[in-house]
Amino acid sequence: MMTPLRFEQMYEEEWKELERLLDQVRGRRLRAEPNLTVSGAVIAALYRRACEHLALARARFYPAYLIDRLERVTADAHQLIYNRRELGFARAKTIVAVDFPSAVRKQVRHVAMAALTFLLPMIVVGLFVYSHPELILSVVDIETAASFEQMYSPSADSIGRTRTASTDWMMFGFYIRNNVGVAFQCFAAGLFAGVGTLFFLGYNGAFAGALAGYLTERGLSSTFYSFVATHTAFEVTAIVLSGAAGLRLGHSLIAPGRLTRVQSLVAATRESAILLYGVTAMLFVAAAVEAFWSSATWLPPSVKYGVAAICWTAILAYFTFQGRRAD
Repeated sequence: MMTPLRFEQMYEEEWKELERLLDQVRGRRLRAEPNLTVSGAVIAALYRRACEHLALARARFYPAYLIDRLERVTADAHQLIYNRRELGFARAKTIVAVDFPSAVRKQVRHVAMAALTFLLPMIVVGLFVYSHPELILSVVDIETAASFEQMYSPSADSIGRTRTASTDWMMFGFYIRNNVGVAFQCFAAGLFAGVGTLFFLGYNGAFAGALAGYLTERGLSSTFYSFVATHTAFEVTAIVLSGAAGLRLGHSLIAPGRLTRVQSLVAATRESAILLYGVTAMLFVAAAVEAFWSSATWLPPSVKYGVAAICWTAILAYFTFQGRRAD
């Protein structure tokens, strides 16, 4: 296999030429002739070549300095060719339309593992607590269990509202703090070789299952499931994706390849950044839906289920098809 040094020597002149042309177009001071005409076709061709080189460097786990250089020059060329800014609305639009769903598909194995780690304990514990409702006391104390029944009672003024919150706006803030905290735990715990991420995903899945099993056994399934159906499309998906990002960190430490563990961790963090941007946005949407839509008692369950079906379908379609041309 070609060594990184040989790889760099072979294509160094192409990269320098692309950097020189980009500098010239952007009006920087150069040693080259100032009146030289820059061909857009040449830049586009060199840009495509540099993208190929970047893909090879990543696949072969070449040194971080080499990958960083190629990422920088291809990003500069991409911005120049497509006339896109790195900040502002245009950048946000690119993240939503292309970068975020593409990043999820690239991490599909970690996403699948995170989803399984969350869903399996949820289903198993949910069935156990439904069959033996007294097991809820192994998860929460008796006062908390009683408060759950009150929160999801058909006679409640606002479904899911805690005793300490008097308005939906207070619950909105509570949901943001709680959801962001869970997502951060699932991501940051990946630094413990991924074991911490698996623990928090499993724990939160088990807790959700215990709550669902208990309330179902207590005859509150209509109120509870109509409450969670819509916002979980965003909330559960975001938590699973944050767990996938955490598993990516853990994988970088366990199997760094030809990189040092620090270099591998830096690369994994860079790859996970787009996931975290998307997760943060989804958690804010989830909190808003949970506070102002899911909690509404005036909405019939059939309407909530209908909107939930639309949300779940849209989420799955978004991550499956959106931005595939860029892949």
